[in-house]
Amino acid sequence: MTIYNTYDQLAELIAGLDPAKVLALKATDEMQTRLENLIEKSKESSLDRREKDELDHYIVLERLIRLAKIRAQSPEQAS
Repeated sequence: MTIYNTYDQLAELIAGLDPAKVLALKATDEMQTRLENLIEKSKESSLDRREKDELDHYIVLERLIRLAKIRAQSPEQAS
């Protein structure tokens, strides 16, 4: 099993919840602002190790939620 299988399983679990709630998932304003700041800083200069780790986590979570939303929209295609 790879980490990608784990992400797929977690996305499937999230997608199995109420589809309207899954599709409504979004980052808080504070999280979105932090993500935008980290992205901008990464373009302008180097992030320190903690910031890079934080940005990586945001990216993984965003992809996971995106995958769950896709599966929630079309569960017959997710199989």
